[in-house]
Amino acid sequence: MERCYRLQKNRAFQYVYRKGHSAACRDLVLLLAPGRELKVGFSVSKKVGNAVTRNKVRRRLRECFRPHLGDVKTGLYVFVARPSAAQAAFEELRKDVRYLLRKQGAFLHETAPEGNRAR
Repeated sequence: MERCYRLQKNRAFQYVYRKGHSAACRDLVLLLAPGRELKVGFSVSKKVGNAVTRNKVRRRLRECFRPHLGDVKTGLYVFVARPSAAQAAFEELRKDVRYLLRKQGAFLHETAPEGNRAR
C-alpha cells in the first residue's frame, strides 16, 4: 500500500479516535471517521507482542486492506489490532478486514454477502 494512503500524524489518529464510529470483531477493531480523502492507519499496541510480532501484524493488515483501496469510500480508517491478532492466520485477518468494512458500510458498491460472519 502506498504511503499517500497512510495516516501518519498522531493528530490524525486522535481525530479518528474522537470522531470515528467503531465496529469490532475478535481480532480487530475498525474506526471510521469522515474525511475528504482516503487515509488508513494501523494501531498495534505492545499488548500484541514484541516489535517483530507487531510489525508482522501491521504488514499483514496493510496487505489485507490493499485490494480494497479502489472499492471503499473516502474517509479516515484506523484498524486497531487486538492481542489475538498475533496468532491469527493471514486468511482470518483478510476475512475480518472485509467483514468490518462491510459492517461499517464502507464499500462503494455493496456485493452479495459471503455468509453470516457474526461473532
